[in-house]
Amino acid sequence: MTGGVVYLVGAGPGDPGLLTVRAAELLARCDAVVFDALTNPAILALASDRDSPPTLHDVGKRGGSSESARQGDIDALLIALANDGKRVVRLKGGDPFVFGRGGEEARALAAAGVRFEVVPGVTAGIAAPAYAGIPVTHRGLATSVTFVTGHEDPEKSTASTDWSALAKTGGTIVLYMGVKTLPTIVRSLVRAGMSGDTPAAAVQWGTLPRQRSVVATLDTLVHAIAREGITAPVITVIGDVVSLRDEIAWFEHRPLYGKRIVVTRARSRAASLSARLAAAGAEVIEMPATRVQPLDSAPLRRAVERMRDYAWAIFTSQNAVDVFWGVLRAASLDARALAGVRVAAVGPSTAASLRARGIEVDVSPERFVAEGLIDEMRARDDVGGRRVLYACAEGARDVLPAALREMGAVVDLVFAYRSVADGEGAAALRARLEAGDVDLVTFTSASAVTAFAAAVGRDAARAAPSAVIGPVTASAARALGIDVVIEAAEATVQGLADAIAASPYSSIS
Repeated sequence: MTGGVVYLVGAGPGDPGLLTVRAAELLARCDAVVFDALTNPAILALASDRDSPPTLHDVGKRGGSSESARQGDIDALLIALANDGKRVVRLKGGDPFVFGRGGEEARALAAAGVRFEVVPGVTAGIAAPAYAGIPVTHRGLATSVTFVTGHEDPEKSTASTDWSALAKTGGTIVLYMGVKTLPTIVRSLVRAGMSGDTPAAAVQWGTLPRQRSVVATLDTLVHAIAREGITAPVITVIGDVVSLRDEIAWFEHRPLYGKRIVVTRARSRAASLSARLAAAGAEVIEMPATRVQPLDSAPLRRAVERMRDYAWAIFTSQNAVDVFWGVLRAASLDARALAGVRVAAVGPSTAASLRARGIEVDVSPERFVAEGLIDEMRARDDVGGRRVLYACAEGARDVLPAALREMGAVVDLVFAYRSVADGEGAAALRARLEAGDVDLVTFTSASAVTAFAAAVGRDAARAAPSAVIGPVTASAARALGIDVVIEAAEATVQGLADAIAASPYSSIS
């Protein structure tokens, strides 16, 4: 046996949420990923978003294209990587042993003396119908289900599938990859006695935000697929269970289904908003407009060393908390350094970030903007004459420190970080914006608005409406000519996601 190991991993049908825990663990620590053409980039990101990412090997088969990888070459690659001592994830759509040629690869590895492990995945033949509201079995309608590859032409004399027997067996038939051969499959089933009125459905891109479903009968399914422009990848379901879709369809009824929404938060902060929008049915396009760049830590380090001199420490963002905490830990200090210091935070996310580090917040305004904190501080009698540490972003509005000074406080303003333009993927997003392929762009800060317009260009930035987290961000967007159609009532990520899902925009077709 070689020193390396190959994991034949089922990636599921596409939705990253259907990836197994074992698969996610392996992706987080492997040395190489060998993946198929339909692998969701979000799943690959689980492997790539770390300090030492694995090498990625695209071996997708693309409908007979000359660019498609040959199976023998894939086998050889897996063996070579393992022989180099690598931990290899062979990422396969759905389940490796359900029309995934996982058995062939396992045999090749065994013959070469390579250690391997099989990690089953959720197969598309169950998941895609389920996301379309079609159970493949149901009491009283279908007590059996047959999974069949649609690649095989049923009219060939050497066909291994007995379509005549399938037509007489009853139950549900689920076809994988059968768009091209569907007309002949339908003829074979009808010729064998299956009623042309049998309910049937085709599910394209099952479990992904772009999922589309067509419901017809066996007689009309081919025409319906052509009419709607349904192309591979498709799962076809034939049987009485299709009739249940009218009652239990759910995925395509979510409030943001079919919407393409851009998230411009810095990558370190994007996940929470992206997850909320995706859960509501949106296709999320992440293009971080900004990234956090810590500044020279010396001024903040000096402030940390004299924390006992401060009566107040004020934070207006999670980023400020992160940078402050990093400097605190670098000085071998922890939350005890703030003993006796009152802490104020703008917004529940900032307060939660402090609380997670053992720092309880004394003041958090109901309005999650600087003006809200100013109102709270004016109502107190322990601000005037006190020293205040305000760690913030370079270029932050001066309304808060100015108001504190008017109250008689001595304010030490420390710029802890700056937001710099990121714009990764800007060219591709610009093309989508100009083509009208984006429904909404979200902004959670004024700096994100400015950086986004700089990355994609002002004209492209104005091509899609926006949803913003609060009035300051709204002003920045309107100043650049970007249409603001949604403003969160509560200036939080959850508030922004809720506002998008509840707005009239979500029902626009």
